[in-house]
Amino acid sequence: MKKTALLALCAIAPLALAAQAAAADVAPADAPIATADAPVTASEVVVQAQIAYRNRTEETAPVLEYGLDYFQRFEPLTAGDALKRVPSVAFLSDVLESDGVRLRGLDPAYTQILINGEKIPGAGSGSGAFGAGADGSFFVDRIPAELIERIEIVRSASANRSGDAVAGAINIVLRDAYALDGGFVRAGAMMFDDKRIRETVGGVWGGQVGPGRLLVGANIQGRRNPKQKLSLRYDEPNGTLDNSEVQTDVRNGTDYSVNASYQVPVAGGDLELAGFFVRTDRLQDEDSIEYAKDIRTSANIQTINNNDVQIDQDSWSLTGKYKREMLGGRTSVKLGYAGFKGKEDEFEDEIEYLRDAIPFPDGDRITRDKSRSKIDDTEFSAKVEHERDLSFGAELEFGLQYEKKERDTLFTEVPRNRYNLPATTVPAFGAYAPIAGGDASFEQTRLDPYVMLSGKSGALKWEAGLRYETTDVSIEDRTSGDTYDNDYKELLPSASLRYNLTDTDQLYAATARTVRRPSFEYLSPATLEAELGDNDFVGVPTLKPETAWGLDVGYERRLGRSGVAGVNVFYRKVNDLLELYNTGAEGSEGDGTFVYSARNAGDGKVWGVEFDLSTPLTFVGLDNTGVFLNYSWLDSDIDDEFGSRKFNSQSDYVLNVGFIQDLPTWGASFGATYRKQGEAYSRVVGEEVTTTYGGDLEIFVEKRIGKDITVRLTGSNLLDASKKESFNKFTTIEDQVDRSFDEYELEREQAGPVFQLIARMAF
Repeated sequence: MKKTALLALCAIAPLALAAQAAAADVAPADAPIATADAPVTASEVVVQAQIAYRNRTEETAPVLEYGLDYFQRFEPLTAGDALKRVPSVAFLSDVLESDGVRLRGLDPAYTQILINGEKIPGAGSGSGAFGAGADGSFFVDRIPAELIERIEIVRSASANRSGDAVAGAINIVLRDAYALDGGFVRAGAMMFDDKRIRETVGGVWGGQVGPGRLLVGANIQGRRNPKQKLSLRYDEPNGTLDNSEVQTDVRNGTDYSVNASYQVPVAGGDLELAGFFVRTDRLQDEDSIEYAKDIRTSANIQTINNNDVQIDQDSWSLTGKYKREMLGGRTSVKLGYAGFKGKEDEFEDEIEYLRDAIPFPDGDRITRDKSRSKIDDTEFSAKVEHERDLSFGAELEFGLQYEKKERDTLFTEVPRNRYNLPATTVPAFGAYAPIAGGDASFEQTRLDPYVMLSGKSGALKWEAGLRYETTDVSIEDRTSGDTYDNDYKELLPSASLRYNLTDTDQLYAATARTVRRPSFEYLSPATLEAELGDNDFVGVPTLKPETAWGLDVGYERRLGRSGVAGVNVFYRKVNDLLELYNTGAEGSEGDGTFVYSARNAGDGKVWGVEFDLSTPLTFVGLDNTGVFLNYSWLDSDIDDEFGSRKFNSQSDYVLNVGFIQDLPTWGASFGATYRKQGEAYSRVVGEEVTTTYGGDLEIFVEKRIGKDITVRLTGSNLLDASKKESFNKFTTIEDQVDRSFDEYELEREQAGPVFQLIARMAF
């Protein structure tokens, strides 16, 4: 932990002790627990009566549950911001970004992200808003935190859930009609390091409407992320500096969201209708200047680059679920329809200087590129599930789940516009045309039956099940007229045990076979230029899925009335790994860039230890002081062309530590949290990358006004966190083995503090 973080925490801790002493004679209020029969009132949501801790679930499978009130006092903007505080969640994003969840440090594609227990279509162009990277993983940095009721970390799979969760699953549960009685409004502003201010406003209401209950919510969230980058490029480590690049990167946009849920009794059963919609309007503006050596004067400018990406994305989901007693048990039918539409317009303008000895502008050159991508995803899902009690005290659950995903992609670009200076006229851009493989359609159909037995005997709870997943994929490349088909079937057993040693101590164990399917991006024959940094990417339609056997074993102890501590050990054996690799072909950006692809590349192992603590300090008489600590040690092993290494970009560890001090007599509270994740290393043919992050310190101060108003000031990234990357670049495998460098690059990215002032009022 950095010295500055320790000083900050040490400076605040004595205030907590003094304030606790002043309020020692005031008993903490008991917060009611929301159930389907007793929704909490809006004032109880806005004005938190006590500190919230990790929820303790009674599920047989190992699940960690966190209510929104666990995160809310630090005012997370998105689900990604909230997830930064839970065990084993790492990100490899830019500073101040939290998009692709790396549960247990693994690539985002290993983590199953669910919304209300269901997957949702995403992008795949690498930009976000319910989107994904090139591996088809799900981005969470556009899900507004205001929509969330709770977040569940599911460490091991069960037969009644989709098996594509090698690292585990994260279920983001949105507020439903039984979550709230009354309403509240939220308004505030954020100030960023460049002194720009962005707005946030929203509201939620829930109550009785007709025979059922209705919840509606809406949110408008201004987003901004100004960063500074510096790159230094050498011929080799500790060698001669060839050039340097200074870059500004500003991402500015607005997210709009609405959600609704209606639950009503119908014909002896319960009907639930729900939906949400999220729109993202975002501009990514990157400007850079490259200098010869590290002499940053006009005479040494090599290139000036302007790169803008306009992103417009819409995501939505509609679901209907009906459940009632029938056929000797409980039967539910669920239908869902979800969609994603994304459009990106990218423009890049680069001026090259010093191409010869002739003074500017003679002999200099301008290169201009324009591209456009459109993605249209839809998904229809249907489930029929039945539960019934058996005579010997167990419960039988079985069902059939159907899912059909369709995607249309259109990646187009104009012919490169390049001309030398001086120029009397500027050439016009040509017309957009599809890139190779860029006009394509994908269709994936799944039909997954499952059966599961569960039961309880004394202090022991157990479940065991089988899931049989069938997948059919078809791809049509409209640019070439080619079609590809791929299908596979996987049997996925799972089992979990939970044993109560005492009223406060539990042991559990879980094992499951899981699968990672090749994403549409990995299967697409399109060559995506500059998709991986300056490198291109092309998919392979014949890839097989990965499979993995996993084991989780843990211990959990209840601490007093509200606290909990736990430790978990996990292991995964992964077969037919899906890995990126360098084909050796030269990329579209010229010398030193390559075309990457994906392949099934052998086997690997992943293991680690996860500890979490969430408790008030009641045992030392500090009832109104809550502390939070989670630490995950992560490791893995895989063999590639160069020997043994960890899974690419897996962090060595993830640490979160913090406290909240409540001041009941003053109607106030304050707290701090510190986050740090360890070094991550990645190696493919042609490139090796080591990434490190600085620590992130966040502090909040809250004042409650009466029973209905809360005002909260938060500061995040108070240590000016930086992301540092070192790139070892090689031309051939032989050069990489011999350590004969093509280039060695050091890159540093840094952003400043963000301050938020947020007020909520219940009504």
